Amino acid sequence: MKSQWECFLQNLGVWEGSFTNFSPEGTLLKDVPSRLSLEGLNNNQTVRLTLCRSGRDDLVLEYSSLGRSILFFENGAFSEGLIQLGAFSEFGAELALIHENRRLRLVQLFDKNGHLNGLTLIREYLAGTPVTERPPLQLDDLLGEWQGKAVTIYPDWRSPDTYSTTVQLQLDEVGRLIQSTSFGDVSRQAASLRDAARTRLRTITSTATIKDSLILFDQDPQKQVQVLLLPDGASATSPLKVQLRQPLFLEVGWLIQPNRRQRMIRSYNDKGEWVSLTLVTEERV
Repeated sequence: MKSQWECFLQNLGVWEGSFTNFSPEGTLLKDVPSRLSLEGLNNNQTVRLTLCRSGRDDLVLEYSSLGRSILFFENGAFSEGLIQLGAFSEFGAELALIHENRRLRLVQLFDKNGHLNGLTLIREYLAGTPVTERPPLQLDDLLGEWQGKAVTIYPDWRSPDTYSTTVQLQLDEVGRLIQSTSFGDVSRQAASLRDAARTRLRTITSTATIKDSLILFDQDPQKQVQVLLLPDGASATSPLKVQLRQPLFLEVGWLIQPNRRQRMIRSYNDKGEWVSLTLVTEERV
């Protein structure tokens, strides 16, 4: 298994693209061209990040180690954000997917009262490679049955878990979206096969209303979650409000091919502690 630093190095290169700001309701506010360089120094013992965005001073940072707020998967996908939800403090995280010469990153921010405050979608490609961007995501792109594999990693460095997933998305007779998500056996990667752990199949079903590019899971008024359909086949899943003593998750999705999708989920427990990061790769069957 690669070290976290080796996973970080999968992102080396010059990434060109844009930072696109959206309101919590999905209204496009601003689109700013960007160029981000991740350069390995001292035989890749140090990484220099240089970010150039139109109308702003360049940002230059150097890394020789990684903090507790970030985790990487072996393909370079990662998430960074606050490790603890606090009372009357701003909250947010970045979730970043990678596929071939493309990266798709999403930043979700919440204000001091816990309300969703805005989103930034960052679409990037390696400099000098072809630019291929998917159309804006539509509901029809998601309907059907998706089967996939999930890998969950943990900020406490325990062994990763891998398990199968199935998601079914369909419309009922009045046009509400019905989503059923099933999680298969969990196999914990450990030094010995005797350490493998198994759990029973679990299924979660929820329903949502649909309005244009916004899907709202509103069964529980105290725990409303929305999905925004965004450019480049992207989706952003966020609670409308983060609250203490309630578990929560942030999710980004990316339709990389018509029937192939990636999702990343950053999960917090009811104490507001960051507890896991999951990467799902799934195909429509």
